[in-house]
Amino acid sequence: MSPAGDPIAGRAAVRVVAVDLGATSGRVMAARVGLDPDVLELTEVHRFPNGAERHPDGSLRWDLERLHREVLEGIRRAAATGPVDAIGVDSWAVDYGLVDADGRLLGPAYSHRDGRTDGVADVVEAQVGAQRLYAETGLQRLPFNTLFQLVAGREDLAGAAHLLLVPDLVTSWLTGRVVAERTNASTTQFYGARSRAWSTDLLDELGLPTGLLPPLVDPGTLVGPVLEDVAAGLGLPPGVPVVAVGSHDTASAVVGVPAGDEPFAYVSSGTWSLVGLELAEPVLTEAAREADFTNEAGVDGTTRFLQNVSGLWVLSECLRTWRAEGRSVALPAVLAGAAAHPSLGTFAIGDHRLVAPDGMPARVVALAREAGIALSGEPVELVRVVLDSLAAAYARSVGVASR
Repeated sequence: MSPAGDPIAGRAAVRVVAVDLGATSGRVMAARVGLDPDVLELTEVHRFPNGAERHPDGSLRWDLERLHREVLEGIRRAAATGPVDAIGVDSWAVDYGLVDADGRLLGPAYSHRDGRTDGVADVVEAQVGAQRLYAETGLQRLPFNTLFQLVAGREDLAGAAHLLLVPDLVTSWLTGRVVAERTNASTTQFYGARSRAWSTDLLDELGLPTGLLPPLVDPGTLVGPVLEDVAAGLGLPPGVPVVAVGSHDTASAVVGVPAGDEPFAYVSSGTWSLVGLELAEPVLTEAAREADFTNEAGVDGTTRFLQNVSGLWVLSECLRTWRAEGRSVALPAVLAGAAAHPSLGTFAIGDHRLVAPDGMPARVVALAREAGIALSGEPVELVRVVLDSLAAAYARSVGVASR
């Protein structure tokens, strides 16, 4: 992943800043590789909460400008504690910001959990065909894929110069350069799984503009130096490079798996859980489509053949609801209690009724009841059944992917 003309190649010690943005929290890490290349020293320099905010009109939106300020604070802290040789940014997938020619954010940045995409996948598939969509893009049918978001919000596209996924947007604000890194671009459902290019014909057929799409770059590409005025404000020397990493956080997670040459399965569990295999080529068969598997670009030209499984979002939303109700629920205590509690069974944790925020414990109780599990609503019971259901979903995904 070393970029051509790598400005840090050959140095005895390298200290880089890794910006990792999740849907419920973000962190900025300082990573140092010294004389022993097998030793990676990691220091968390800044951690901050994140989350979509409910607006008065009922929509769920990201405050991407606040997120950017937190990123800058993290880089500033890293620069105050040691040299910074390079910066990389990753985040969750599918969500985006629309900017003008000067990089200013235009309009709202919606969360993929916003209800505006309800029913849109059916409309799109009726127009272009589910089989064609999969054969072209290889993506699992998820109601919030970027393609469906664009169809739902096509009126917002007028006047925009660029559509930038979250890590590309942050990188653009740091460098002034506009690019789209492939691993995250591949989650949009308008990126060709085989062509490795934007599927402009698909967008044309749906009446969506293609001029908003930035040029694609591979992980390891040197995007550019931090802008001089930005660098000065952060305490950085001139010329610190920003490098396109595997900007979909799962792509970076998978390339970091300490596996050898033998085939392996992975579970990358955060707000969403992604469960699958790393392959040399995409799998675009009808069987893969019917099994609801997705093909996302990986680092070094690989394919991440996986399923998106409802992840720890369900647990975090239960905790948020309980705390809002004034209940004292500490995560370590409730996890210990759940581990000691007998298994109660599992339910379909991938049910679409768990995608939206608010009222999560009641929805879990209702879905468990449909599966024949009677829950009292006590946190320990809910956490036990949620985690058992996640484990069962992981096992099913690995089993199907391995066939």
